[in-house]
Amino acid sequence: MSSVLVIATGNKHKYGEIADFLRGVPVQLASLADFPPVDPPEETGVTFEENAVLKARYYAERLGSPCVADDSGIVIDALNGEPGVYSARFAGEGCTDDDNNAKVLAMLQGVPEEKRTGRYICIAALAGMDGQVHTVEGAVEGRIACGLRGINGFGYDPMFIPEGHDKTFGELDPAIKAGISHRFRAFSQIRSMLESGL
Repeated sequence: MSSVLVIATGNKHKYGEIADFLRGVPVQLASLADFPPVDPPEETGVTFEENAVLKARYYAERLGSPCVADDSGIVIDALNGEPGVYSARFAGEGCTDDDNNAKVLAMLQGVPEEKRTGRYICIAALAGMDGQVHTVEGAVEGRIACGLRGINGFGYDPMFIPEGHDKTFGELDPAIKAGISHRFRAFSQIRSMLESGL
C-alpha cells in the first residue's frame, strides 16, 4: 500500500466520518480536494458493492493512488428494500436530504411501527495500485420513526432509530452514533487491513 490513501468521496460529512474512523492508520489520508478536479463516475451498479468497487477503482486509476470508497444507504423492508442504492437521490437528481426524508415518510404513512424495520448498510472498497480491490460490509439494524427527530448527522439519520435505542441517529450523541454506525463497522475492518499492511 502506498503511503497515501485517498478517501474518495465528494460528501464532506462522509469524508469527515471516514477520516475520523481511520485517524492514526500508518498511511497519510488525502481527500479528492488534494488532487486536480476529476469528474465523478456514473454510479451504474445495482448493488452497494458494485458502486463501491466502481468508485474505488475509478479514482485509483485517475489519481494514481490507492483509494477507499464506500456506497451506503438505507434499506426499508416495507418499501421492498428501497431506497437502497438510490438512497442519495431517492427523490430525484439534485434532491436534498429533506426531499428524500419527506418521500420516505410519505411512502410509509399508515405503516405500523412493527413493520417499519430497516437497516443502514455500508460497503467499503479498498483499491490498490495492483488492481486488487478488497470489500467489507457494515450494517446496523433499526426501525423508521414516524417523523423526523433531531438535528445531528445527515441523510436519513433523523428518522432512523438503531436497534437497542429509542432515539434516532439525529438525536443520539454523535459519539454514540460513531461507535455503532454502519460506516464505523465497515471502516473498522478497513482500518484493520491498513494496520496489517494490506
